[in-house]
Amino acid sequence: MAEIIQKDGIWVFDGDALRLTPGRDRNVSVLRRALGELELPLGALAGISFEQGRRQGRLRLRLRDGADPLLHATGGRLAEPHDPYRLTVESDRYGVAEYFTDEVRDALLLAQVPGTPVGEYLLPGPPLPLSVSAGDGTASFDGERVRLEWNWKTEDVKAAAGPRTLALADILGVEWQPSAGLENGHLRFRVAGAPARERAKYDPNAVELWGFKRDPLMALVAAAVQARLPHPSASGVPEVSRAPEAARAPEATEADHDALLRRLRELGELHREGVLTDEEFTMAKQAVLKRM
Repeated sequence: MAEIIQKDGIWVFDGDALRLTPGRDRNVSVLRRALGELELPLGALAGISFEQGRRQGRLRLRLRDGADPLLHATGGRLAEPHDPYRLTVESDRYGVAEYFTDEVRDALLLAQVPGTPVGEYLLPGPPLPLSVSAGDGTASFDGERVRLEWNWKTEDVKAAAGPRTLALADILGVEWQPSAGLENGHLRFRVAGAPARERAKYDPNAVELWGFKRDPLMALVAAAVQARLPHPSASGVPEVSRAPEAARAPEATEADHDALLRRLRELGELHREGVLTDEEFTMAKQAVLKRM
């Protein structure tokens, strides 16, 4: 058995599976805390690496394409702090991290685990029932239906129709997109017979996300639904293990300056109205200022 204990979390390997437990440190992300302990079968792994830094290092697991509904639903767009397959390692534990890496690699070789894609999910997805509030609504899933409920920040044209209930059988796909730069994110469900997609703020089958602390939790709903949809291999859709270049936020130019100023004013209004807490306002403002 190999084990590494850090403030960021605890990883244990018994030869057949890895048990990943998030740490209790306040810097551990809300998404990783909500996911809780994960048990990862050896057959779901494509590899492991350890990267050393001057003060901290990183243990990283690479999963086989199609093994995890969370990775498929988020399309490789999870920011590093929310990645459950990454562990921050303090410099005085580099030797332990190297030993852990060697043990997992040796087991992969002995078991002759291929690095090829899989034809079914090897992880079950988040436990149910599940309900998350973020952005302009609340998304709940009980395994058979998704329910979308709106709050007072929802656009009138979307809220007027009232809460939405989507049967799993009618859902063709799900996507979670984090906010990037000036673009808001969303959790969107593609539904049979629905009209052409609008912006998430007007789409009754989508929750709009504004880049605040609880936004990543919507990825849990996306993963839970994805785990119960046909596996992507059935339609020949490959798993996305890393975010494509086009999905990364571009650097701001002078032409963006006015838009960034407008964004700051919008954030200030949301803060004054009590929509944003002091912490959320500070984080969002710093993100905009960094781009300026």
